Amino acid sequence: MSFGKFFGIRDKEQEPQQSHESDPQQDWQYSTCTGNKKAVLVGVNYFGQSGELSGCVNDVQNIYQFLTSNWGYRQENVVVLTDDQRDARRRPTRQNIIDAANWLSSNAEPNDALFFHFSGHGTHSEDTDGDEHDGRDEAICPVDYAEAGTIVDDDLHDLLVKPLPVGCRLTVLFDSCHSGSALDLPYMYSTEGKIKEPNRLVDAGQNLMSVAQSYKAGDFSGMFKSAKNLIDVASGQNDGAHEVTKATRTSQADVIFLSGCKDEQTSADTVEGGEATGAMSYAFISVLSENSQLSYKQLLVNVRDILQNKYSQKPQLSASHPIDTDLLFIC
Repeated sequence: MSFGKFFGIRDKEQEPQQSHESDPQQDWQYSTCTGNKKAVLVGVNYFGQSGELSGCVNDVQNIYQFLTSNWGYRQENVVVLTDDQRDARRRPTRQNIIDAANWLSSNAEPNDALFFHFSGHGTHSEDTDGDEHDGRDEAICPVDYAEAGTIVDDDLHDLLVKPLPVGCRLTVLFDSCHSGSALDLPYMYSTEGKIKEPNRLVDAGQNLMSVAQSYKAGDFSGMFKSAKNLIDVASGQNDGAHEVTKATRTSQADVIFLSGCKDEQTSADTVEGGEATGAMSYAFISVLSENSQLSYKQLLVNVRDILQNKYSQKPQLSASHPIDTDLLFIC
């Protein structure tokens, strides 16, 4: 039985798709987002656990309302996983998140619009395949991460991006710590709309901070791993990581990723308007509720503007292929 049918959700609506001609010089294609729409929304408060959060379940409820009221997502085509639910299949366990991701990408076609939202804890782990310039993979923490483990960015990319066909839109919103490159997309953009390149000095500084934090916590294994990453970055041994990412993670699908912060930053679990919320989820909804006719660049700038006076985090925008950031954001 498919994940969608388990929840009483249709896997696919058979509707005619509009054609969309691509530039002959490129093998990817923008999506018109006129096809079928499906969404997976994951919120983890970690009730009763160390590091319990307050706003993640609210974030999912708010994004759900936003998508179904403003962007044409039908309730029966949205899967919600939150840890305030008793149904075992609706809890944000590692396996349920994987199953939901597989359902989301299944049967996708050009010009479909898919949406994946995660609000919860994010973390780092050691990179093992050489695609991280700073030597660290990013990961998200399911509700059962202590027993089942995290889901690293390599796996998130394989689950959400790799199966998608040319011209299928996937919009991903992460409201979690260390999420800047948590989908392993090769093209990250500045607020000027320009592609960012890796910065060896910044990466070295991040690893030096990790060495100090591990030492302070008495985590000598972590300290030595961070020290090794620091040496690799400083010596230039990781300089080819970005090329590896471009060669292996560029996709014909039209994938847009908005993260709550840079890889080395944390994302705030806070209160806005008297309600517990993640700062990034709040900013995303606020900006697009005020003006839905924004370019990708304007969306990034406006989200950052909302957060900059109260929070140190800097949301990031990345894509699966080069994009024109002056185009209108749609999802």
